[in-house]
Amino acid sequence: MESTSLSQPASLIDPFGRSVNYLRLSVTDRCNLRCTYCMAEEMTFLPKQQILSLEELRDAATAFVELGIRKIRLTGGEPLIRRDILKLVSSLAALPGLDELTMTTNGVYLPSMAQPLKDAGMSRLNISIDSLKIERFKQLTRVGDLSQVLDGIHAANAVGFNKIKLNAVILAGFNDDEVIDLASFAVDNGLDISFIEEMPLGEISSHKRAATQMTSAQIRDQLESKFTLLDSTETTGGPSRYRQVANSDSKIGFISPMSNNFCESCNRVRMTAEGRLLLCLGNEHSLDLREILRSHPGDSERLKSKIIQAIADKPERHYFDPDQVDIVRFMNMTGG
Repeated sequence: MESTSLSQPASLIDPFGRSVNYLRLSVTDRCNLRCTYCMAEEMTFLPKQQILSLEELRDAATAFVELGIRKIRLTGGEPLIRRDILKLVSSLAALPGLDELTMTTNGVYLPSMAQPLKDAGMSRLNISIDSLKIERFKQLTRVGDLSQVLDGIHAANAVGFNKIKLNAVILAGFNDDEVIDLASFAVDNGLDISFIEEMPLGEISSHKRAATQMTSAQIRDQLESKFTLLDSTETTGGPSRYRQVANSDSKIGFISPMSNNFCESCNRVRMTAEGRLLLCLGNEHSLDLREILRSHPGDSERLKSKIIQAIADKPERHYFDPDQVDIVRFMNMTGG
C-alpha cells in the first residue's frame, strides 16, 4: 500500500515560496449561456458519471481546507444549474477554518436563488455581465436575456449580499464602447466591477483573439476620462488589482493575464468538475483527484498527501499568446 503522510503542513507552499490558500472549485462544465469567449457554440459536455458527486466535491474541499485553503470560489460552467447546489454550499460554509465561500455566476437564476444562497452561507457573489445592450448581450452570450441578469443583480443586492462584484470581459470591436457604461452601472448600484482581458483558452470561431485584445491600460484610459481612480490596497485574494472610485464606495478592478500577469502573487489552484487539479490557469499539467476519491473513498490522508505532492509542481507563471491556443480546454472546462 502506498504510504501517506501523517503530518500535514499548516499551509501549502509552492516551490517559489507562494502560499496557496485559495481554491476555485468547479461544480459543472455545463452552462445555460454560450459566451463567445468562453466556449464553442456547439459543445460536447462531460458525461455525468465523469463529474464529481456532491460528496466527492465536499471531501476534496475538506482536504484542501485542512491543508490551509481559506477561500473557496464555486465556479462552472454555471454553478447554479448543478442539482442540489444548496446542499454543497451549506456543507462547505460549515467547514472549520474556511474564511470565505464565494461564487461566480451569470446571474440568470439569482432572482430565485439569491436568498437561498445567502441563507446557506454564501459569503459573496461575482456576477458576469459583458454588455448592457439587449441585442449585443444576446450576441455575446448567443442565447442570453439581459433582463434576467439585471433582475439577478438586483435580487442579490436586495437580499443583502455585500461586496457584489461584476465581471466584464472586454473585446475590441464588440463591447469596448461600453466600458464607461458598465462602470457607471456598477457605481450607481453600489457594486464593484472588474474588467478582464480575454485569455486564449480553447479554439473559437466567433472572433480572432489577437484582433479583439483589449489591455487593462486601454480600459483604464477610457475610465479615467469619466472617473477619478484612486490607489487602493484592498484585495479580495484573487488576481484583480483595484482602484477606488473617488466619491464612491465602488472599486474598479483590472485582471490582466495578457498584458501584466499576476503570477508573482498567485495563491490559487483550480479543481475542475471532473476532479482535475489544475496548478496554473495557463498550463495543462494536472493531477487526477477523482481517481483517488473513487479508489480510496474516505482516505483523507492519502488525498492530502497527493495534493501536497502536486503543489510542488506548481509552475512559476503562465505564458499566453493571443495569436495561438496552447491550452485546448475552454474556460467552462477550466472553472472560471
